[in-house]
Amino acid sequence: MPTGTKPLENEIQDEDVATQEPAKVILFNDDIHTFDDVIAQLIKATRCTREKAEGLAWEVHNNGKAMVYGGELPRCVEVSSILEEIQLMTQIEV
Repeated sequence: MPTGTKPLENEIQDEDVATQEPAKVILFNDDIHTFDDVIAQLIKATRCTREKAEGLAWEVHNNGKAMVYGGELPRCVEVSSILEEIQLMTQIEV
């Protein structure tokens, strides 16, 4: 085995770690916020349409939680922070 093969394998493995599945923002249901509050904050955080935000709000309401955003970790942190501005409960999964 050539000596140059080992570092290349390590580089490929490092790239796999950097490009692993996107992170996810999970939003949890609560009895405090109105649908309109949640919808408005989802639109602000994820820049989605009102229709998409309404669907996500219903999913959170019916299931207790929902994945409301998936993407690069830094953007997930930003989305989560915006949702939490009004004390919505979120979690980021990687």
